[in-house]
Amino acid sequence: MKITVAGIGYVGLSNAILLSQNHEVTAIDISSERVALINSGKSPIIDREIEEYLSSKQLDLHATTDESAYREAEYVVISTPTNYDEDKNYFDTSSVEQVIETVLSTNNRATIVIKSTVPIGFTNRMIEKFCYKNIIFSPEFLREGKALYDNLYPARIIVGCNLGDADLKAKASRFAELLAEGAIKKDIPRLVLNTNEAEAVKLFANTYLAVRVAYFNELDTYCQAKGLDASQIISGVCLDARIGNFYNNPSFGYGGYCLPKDTKQLKADFNDIPQNMISAVVQANDTRKKFIAEQIMERSGFKQNINVVVGVYRLTMKSKSDNFRQSAIQGVLQILKSNGVNLLIYEPMYSDKKFMGIEVTNNLDEFKERASLIVANRFENALDDVIDKIYCRDIYHEN
Repeated sequence: MKITVAGIGYVGLSNAILLSQNHEVTAIDISSERVALINSGKSPIIDREIEEYLSSKQLDLHATTDESAYREAEYVVISTPTNYDEDKNYFDTSSVEQVIETVLSTNNRATIVIKSTVPIGFTNRMIEKFCYKNIIFSPEFLREGKALYDNLYPARIIVGCNLGDADLKAKASRFAELLAEGAIKKDIPRLVLNTNEAEAVKLFANTYLAVRVAYFNELDTYCQAKGLDASQIISGVCLDARIGNFYNNPSFGYGGYCLPKDTKQLKADFNDIPQNMISAVVQANDTRKKFIAEQIMERSGFKQNINVVVGVYRLTMKSKSDNFRQSAIQGVLQILKSNGVNLLIYEPMYSDKKFMGIEVTNNLDEFKERASLIVANRFENALDDVIDKIYCRDIYHEN
């Protein structure tokens, strides 16, 4: 079977690898650099498993920038970015719509699968806009740095379509089979839902995760304010099987590509529907960043000596990641900068000399020497020798 995957970020590339184990897959992207890397067996993304699959596995995978890749595809998987537009309070779905339009200009037989995260009701609106019924939605549930792993060992496979259309339901079920046959895990729960419900699953699932992050961060905020040991309280709370001892490590806030935008989109989707929690979790993340920034200014001695240098160790959302997108530390940086704090960033993955107007160094020894206080969202062993000047809320040293 011929499959084309549009967009080769974390979602697109991991899906392309999964499907190309058993089918002929063409990945299309606007970046010629990414295309060249994939065709040479290298990964444009820092993910060890993806790199190993590209270099050693027998994959029927080719990458291109040529839109003719859509012409013969039976399935076209769209995994282009849908960033949240702060001005419109809505996802920017223009890249998805552009791909649909391009596909239909050359191929009116393909089943179009939207993997990008979209507002609830979007897929049905696209069916109406383009007068084309063969558009379905399949949410992704991938963690950054473990995108391929989560495709190989998925918790569930969900595909949304018009359940009243028997032909389309069969195509949706077939796509679920394509994902399952490439996975290593067996007996994967599969759900074929109505389209709107499938879209809602993605937003509600990620918002629940954000609620959990915000909860343990607020627990940690209380502990810092009252001088309590957060690790002891978290251990006691999480022994309850209904709560569980997982996803409970305090941070500077939830960040990355999914949780910030998905929570805001779900809040927008509620519109005039009564709610409190969805708005609260968005606000809680901002409150946490403000509290962390205040703690940093207090502990650094900035309020007594404005010449102290606060060093920020890494801009990434997680350890072993190259993703700066919406990382919580950036929100903290903005607050510190607006208060006039002297800042220095250590980020080996960033080539420019300044980020947000703040000096960046790639020299770790220089960074450690110059910083009076070192701020780290996630602790790494490279900081062992300066432990006495670290401010970090990473209790379990895990993401």
